[in-house]
Amino acid sequence: MECELKIDWATHEAAKYACENWHYSKCLPVGKLVKVGVWEKGRFIGVVLFGRGANKNMLKPFGLNQDQGCELVRVALKKHITPVSRILSISLKMLKQSNKNLRMVVSYADSHQGHHGGIYQAGNWIYDNDVKLDGLIVNGKLMHRKSIYSKYGFNSVEKLKKIGINCKWATVKPKHRYLMPLDKHMRKKIMCLAKPYPKRAQNIDSDVSSYQDEKGSANLTCALQLS
Repeated sequence: MECELKIDWATHEAAKYACENWHYSKCLPVGKLVKVGVWEKGRFIGVVLFGRGANKNMLKPFGLNQDQGCELVRVALKKHITPVSRILSISLKMLKQSNKNLRMVVSYADSHQGHHGGIYQAGNWIYDNDVKLDGLIVNGKLMHRKSIYSKYGFNSVEKLKKIGINCKWATVKPKHRYLMPLDKHMRKKIMCLAKPYPKRAQNIDSDVSSYQDEKGSANLTCALQLS
């Protein structure tokens, strides 16, 4: 089903609103971001966000430095009509056009949330591996060390407990890692890493939260702001 679609740069405020209302994490990632906004029929429906990611060594296995790649850190959308794969495709083209030196984008499907990476599979991303992580459970919520440090100023379990934060280390399900090469030479280089796509769990319909209510119908205007 086709509808009027607009994809353009989004403001920090729009990105924050979308993440807090339409993404399971309920938070905007820390650090500098490239923020792409999405509108259908003139209404703001969410964002696609790219950033450095939490792992500074993310690109090393592929022979790239930090300036040659980035991570797709959020797809935060409310109820929508346009396939997510199309939204991602346009967003990737915008990213590449505005950052000529980029050669690859990495993203992770969080199996802890029941995600298998269907939006990446539909977009012909390359699945190469599962990444096993140790998570820190803070007040019942799984958080990354970088996010904890940004919020509290440290990420030591002992220090967190001293200030009354209920936390513990826990082994969590692995994340499925997907790769999107941005030029034909990079695709040729990493195609040897491709593995069969993970299958969707029977009780999971989508990797993207699609809220059914009208929350978030605020008049959020489009503006270029890469920061």
